[in-house]
Amino acid sequence: MKNPGYIVVGVDGSPSSLDALQWAVGQAALTGAGVRAVIAWEYPPLSGVNPITAHVDWPAKAKQTIDAAVDKAVDIDNVTVSSVVIAGHPAQVLLEVSVGAELLVIGNSGHGGFTESLPGSVREHVIANATCPVLVVCQAGNAPAGSPV
Repeated sequence: MKNPGYIVVGVDGSPSSLDALQWAVGQAALTGAGVRAVIAWEYPPLSGVNPITAHVDWPAKAKQTIDAAVDKAVDIDNVTVSSVVIAGHPAQVLLEVSVGAELLVIGNSGHGGFTESLPGSVREHVIANATCPVLVVCQAGNAPAGSPV
C-alpha cells in the first residue's frame, strides 16, 4: 500500500490564502495526505527605514500569521498539518517546498508586498514553474467571469 503524500499550501494571512488552507485540509481529509502550510517572509523594501533595526521581528511575525491561519482553518482531527516558516521570496519558497508534493494549493490573491517582489505575481511564477499540480483557490467574489465557483 502506498503511503499518503502531502499537500503544500501557501499562507500569507490573506482571506484567499485562508480559503486555500481550508480547501487543502479538506482534500487531505479525503485522501489521507498531510498538509504543509508554508509562509515565506522577506525584509520589506527600504522606505527610509532600515528594516533590520526597525524593531520588527519579521520571522516571528510570519510565525504568528501562519499559526493564526492554521488555528482558524484546521478543524479536522484526522489531518496532520505542519507549519513551515522560511525566509525568501514566496514563489521560490513554494516551488522548493512543493518538490515531491502531490499538490500545491495557493490562493487567488495575496498581500501586496508578497506579489510585488518580482515582475508578475507569485501565482503566475508558481503555475509556470511548479513540479507538481497546482490548484488556485478563488474566493467567490474574486473568480474570473464565467468561472465555476
